[in-house]
Amino acid sequence: MFGLFKKKSEKEVLQEKYQKLMKEAHALSTTNRKQSDEKVFEAEEIMKQLEQLD
Repeated sequence: MFGLFKKKSEKEVLQEKYQKLMKEAHALSTTNRKQSDEKVFEAEEIMKQLEQLD
């Protein structure tokens, strides 16, 4: 209840973006491989940002 209005940290935001991109890439992998590869590349760039934060 007290965390209701708590702002997410930059790390949490990046982790959510990474999860979303990987989910989209997995869904696209069966229909459009090129778009799937682009999503994976974007997710990898976000992972590099996360590693820099640590």
